Amino acid sequence: MKVKQRIPLKIKRMGINGEGIGFYKRTLVFVPGALKGEEVFCQITSLKSNFAQAKLLEINKKSKFRVQAPCAIYEACGGCQIMHLRYDKQLDFKEDLLRQALKKFAPAGYEDYEIRPTLGMEEPEYYRAKLQFQTRKFKGQVKAGLYAQNSHYLVQLKDCLVQDSETQRIVNRVAELLTFYKLPIYDERKIAGVRTVMVRRARKTGQVQLIFVTSRQLNFRDLVGDLTKEFPQIKTIAVNYQTSKSSEIYGEKTELLWGREAIEEGVLDYEFSLSPRAFYQLNPQQTQVLYSQALEALDVNETEHLIDAYCGVGTIGFAFARKVKSLRGMDIIPEAIEDARRNAKRMGFDNTHYEAGKAEVIIPRWYKEGYRADAMIVDPPRTGLDDKLLATILRYAPAKMVYVSCNVSTLARDLVQLSQVYDVVYIQSVDMFPHTARTEAVVKLLKKKK
Repeated sequence: MKVKQRIPLKIKRMGINGEGIGFYKRTLVFVPGALKGEEVFCQITSLKSNFAQAKLLEINKKSKFRVQAPCAIYEACGGCQIMHLRYDKQLDFKEDLLRQALKKFAPAGYEDYEIRPTLGMEEPEYYRAKLQFQTRKFKGQVKAGLYAQNSHYLVQLKDCLVQDSETQRIVNRVAELLTFYKLPIYDERKIAGVRTVMVRRARKTGQVQLIFVTSRQLNFRDLVGDLTKEFPQIKTIAVNYQTSKSSEIYGEKTELLWGREAIEEGVLDYEFSLSPRAFYQLNPQQTQVLYSQALEALDVNETEHLIDAYCGVGTIGFAFARKVKSLRGMDIIPEAIEDARRNAKRMGFDNTHYEAGKAEVIIPRWYKEGYRADAMIVDPPRTGLDDKLLATILRYAPAKMVYVSCNVSTLARDLVQLSQVYDVVYIQSVDMFPHTARTEAVVKLLKKKK
């Protein structure tokens, strides 16, 4: 094969990024936009040692599950990858993602794992309650949106089909006000200014918070005045300073510009505060489903002690607080721990304890002090469990555990080690991100009997 060569291809399956995969003369070929079962004509765009990538040119035989993506910028944006696949088949694909990852990493006994059908949404649109919009200036006008895949080309988002409508309306107005007040907008070559606008809306209360991420100090006073007058639902506006040229969205320093330190959100039967930098799931509606599944999987009682690693502001742990004797959590972000403590106090919990720091440091100290955990819940970032934390879990091995994952590959990788000590009872996938190639999963683990 050569780059720019045009080839016919039968698509045998879909890959972890939602692309179609076929074989041409025994070489794997990845084709974004192609669906399983389709016969396509494509053009090779790059060649690697053991696979090729190609651009879809023509579909000769269409999948019966292909639909017209209802988004005008779907292909340009890249934020969603499988909107052209009928939604019920998206759920099947996400179950298959789990199976592919397990087959690749092959944790002990994976062929016999119970993988439950993916739990989806009745209305899989406008679900995303938080988004970091990048800002750039074009011909004097500020635009807000996302970078196209593998590029620094900004695709403007004005009516995103997966973004909460209210937050979209606010960001559209923010872009207009940034233009009107001529605030400097960051440019990678020479200009210091606003890089990103984060907006989040609490589904339960309707309260909104904003973070302006900037590479220099700016005067937002007039913009904030206009914005808060027009949108009374905005309760918090903060500024974060990111002066490095790295791809990290946030810098270390965050200051409150206007309003409250936090907004109020709720899930299941409890409410909690979210400060601007605090982590919370992007899809509040499906978070209800996710946390319900975690509750069901980790069957605890009032005599037991529970550790919530990667606890954040405490959200998932609070679902268990009334059911256990004690709940302890940790997180590396001090502001999140402060939120967790405040939230626990407000809810009247006297059996919770939170510390800022790394779990692999804190847990051994607790055990030296005489503490023993009966159960553990982990909800790590996409990178999965830290190696040192994984070693700590295997060393102390509570009798039962729930692993909440947002990345099937790192989950399967971590299960290689966890399955040495734990039986995987089942894996329940939950569609937190409709129209994307990502899924969340809840794994029920029980310590092996000797």
